[in-house]
Amino acid sequence: MIKKIIVSACLLISFVSFAQQGTASPYSFFGIGDVRFKGTLENRSMAGVSVEQDSIHLNIENPSSYASLRQTVFTVGGTFGSNTLKTTDESAKAQRSTFDYLALGIPMGKFGAAFGLVPVTSVGYKILNDQTAVVDGTSSQLQGKGGVNKVFAGLGYKITPKWNIGADAQYNFGKITTTSVELATGIQNGTQETNTSELSGVSFNIGTMYQTKIDKKLSLFTSLSYTFASTLNSNSTRVIAVDGDPDPYLGPAIETNLKLPNKITLGAGIGEARKWLVGTTLAFQGNGQLANYYNAADNVRYEKYQKYAIGGYYIPNYASFTSHLSRITYRAGLKYEKLGLVVNNESINDVGMSLGAGIPLGNGSFSNVNVGLEFGKRGTTSADLIQENYFNFSLSFSFNDRWFVKSKFN
Repeated sequence: MIKKIIVSACLLISFVSFAQQGTASPYSFFGIGDVRFKGTLENRSMAGVSVEQDSIHLNIENPSSYASLRQTVFTVGGTFGSNTLKTTDESAKAQRSTFDYLALGIPMGKFGAAFGLVPVTSVGYKILNDQTAVVDGTSSQLQGKGGVNKVFAGLGYKITPKWNIGADAQYNFGKITTTSVELATGIQNGTQETNTSELSGVSFNIGTMYQTKIDKKLSLFTSLSYTFASTLNSNSTRVIAVDGDPDPYLGPAIETNLKLPNKITLGAGIGEARKWLVGTTLAFQGNGQLANYYNAADNVRYEKYQKYAIGGYYIPNYASFTSHLSRITYRAGLKYEKLGLVVNNESINDVGMSLGAGIPLGNGSFSNVNVGLEFGKRGTTSADLIQENYFNFSLSFSFNDRWFVKSKFN
């Protein structure tokens, strides 16, 4: 198992870099950036549907799922994404490679535990507003990078064979750096302002899952999780410099308390265990207070987040020993999200579709490699805004083994 972890980590590091920019969206200018984590790849390939008490895959979004693990699970994932940014007049392309998550789940009888590292949001934009052709015009360039990550630890408990509960604690941390350069017509030297914000805070999540037989083959699956509202502390510094001036102005430190809203996620599905499942997920999040002093704007406000998704999987024959293809898990899903951001009185929405496959690593093994495709549209070209057409290719490894079992033979 340790060798598998080392090999998978090396493969992923060669595929992505944790330090690389996680987004190329101009909408990451607002708040604390784009929300990156949408679940493990197994769940993302079903548009985020994760209602089954899975014994071999890790569901990080609902901590009650940890109690259903029957083997130790190590999972790690990354994504290569391509975006086409469009306005009514022009378009441009952007690409990035990102680390998505790293987590370990451990079964402990009726209990199950998990911990890991997850990038939560990313900031990565370059915006140019050039009006120098106009008399007394200005040219400004805005650039930002960074984001928020979290380390988490959680515990699940199986109250009955059908019913799980769980909770986890998350420590959120990160740094966002923004740079604004402004040039004015007829003025030789430009002005540059750099803001650096160190972010930190603690949040908590609870969840429950219940499943029961409808008849001999069919089962009903349900899931409910709740994330409590929390505070994200922001300690910021500002540096203002003029080209050619060796003595920049260092502003006083600014402390701000950002408010992360509460969130409730509900899911239900029907299917035949280890054969097929069709389910739906609904998520609702309150209004946040995410604007810092350097990215507040009169034409921007925040509203309640909403998500509606449907998805599922199909396995031809999970127990087949003669056909490797029959053991592949095929996944698909559709989603619609109101991202909670309103610019120029236009809500920024995300509509997308996902496809994926879980490929077993050898006969008799529950370990697998997962591949996923995701494509969709975010934003709009109305009201002088930008529409993003995106395509993501994701790869993850999920290794399963039995730990802490004493050998009966020497």
